Amino acid sequence: MNALDRKILAALENDGRLSVTELAERVGLSLSPCHRRVRALEEAGVIRGYRAELDPAALGLDFAALVFVTLSNSKEVQAFESAVALLDNVTQAQRLFGDPDYLLHVVVRDLPAFQRLYDEQLTALPGVLRMTSTLVMKHVVRNRPLTLAAG
Repeated sequence: MNALDRKILAALENDGRLSVTELAERVGLSLSPCHRRVRALEEAGVIRGYRAELDPAALGLDFAALVFVTLSNSKEVQAFESAVALLDNVTQAQRLFGDPDYLLHVVVRDLPAFQRLYDEQLTALPGVLRMTSTLVMKHVVRNRPLTLAAG
């Protein structure tokens, strides 16, 4: 990957709706070479996809929580991860080194909805030994583009 590829990636990350024509113009390429580079970046898996960024609050999902999960033993990892992947309100799930084992990012309508999710679904996940949660007061940085330093 060279500096031109990084320029393409930065432009697309900031505005994924750019047409190839607009993108080529921004990065200083003609249309065909730009299109080839974008396709190569997609095929290499560097560009995983394109999507709209939605505002949870505008959709009535005003409540966010972080849930820390410790599993009872390592034999439950696959079952736990498969079950978490099915929960729509878990927007991110990250396996961690050390204790706790997982960090779940949860978005729901309000506190009663979180309590129902917690009591009925999260505590029923396979292998859960312990869960703690904290409520998100404010998003300070959200979905920041990756730093694409040259080299």
